[in-house]
Amino acid sequence: MKRVLSLMLITSGLMFGATALSPSVAADAPAAAPARPKIDPAKGEQLYANGDAARNIVACASCHGPGGNSAGAANPKLAGQHPDYLYKQLVNFKVKEGAKTPERPSAVMNAMAAPLTDEDMRNVSAYIGAQTLKPATAKNKDTVELGQRIYRGGVASKNIPACASCHAANGAGMPAQYPRIAGQFAEYTEAQLVAFRSGARHNNVAMTGVASRMSDAEIKAVADYIAGLR
Repeated sequence: MKRVLSLMLITSGLMFGATALSPSVAADAPAAAPARPKIDPAKGEQLYANGDAARNIVACASCHGPGGNSAGAANPKLAGQHPDYLYKQLVNFKVKEGAKTPERPSAVMNAMAAPLTDEDMRNVSAYIGAQTLKPATAKNKDTVELGQRIYRGGVASKNIPACASCHAANGAGMPAQYPRIAGQFAEYTEAQLVAFRSGARHNNVAMTGVASRMSDAEIKAVADYIAGLR
């Protein structure tokens, strides 16, 4: 009888102990991570190549070329770009709820991005990022030395950091942090640096600061050098 009573007390003690610990355990347990959005590059390819007339989505290829390899400097080459960077730019082109203007104003891209859903933007970005870049080339032999010096070492006297410190020595950038810039049209890179300098483009504080200290000659030289990076 005593043995049965002892077992009952022990069992009761374990049960009460478990009950007492449960709230603490529950409180310390990490919250469930939000579900990762499902990304479908195949759907991204369809949107990129064909658009979606029913939703007023224009095919990206009409400006950026097959597989993200634009044929003209007015439209940047997108192939091989980091998907996270592409996604961020598309988000910046859209007007956020409650805002009057987008973070990245563009007469063309603001309208193009407007009908895209979050899923659309992720899918298109994934598709473009998986494509192979057909790079542009440097054209100005007279400024290659200046462009290389700025890209690799910056300009200490003007507090201009080396481009390579963020975009890597070969211009490949860093996924989710800094875009790939190697092989981009020199004219496009120059236009973006000028836009950062003037404040017309203001969706990257660091680049606004860097470009604000660069002369026209420095911008042209480094943009041409970047076009030749591989």
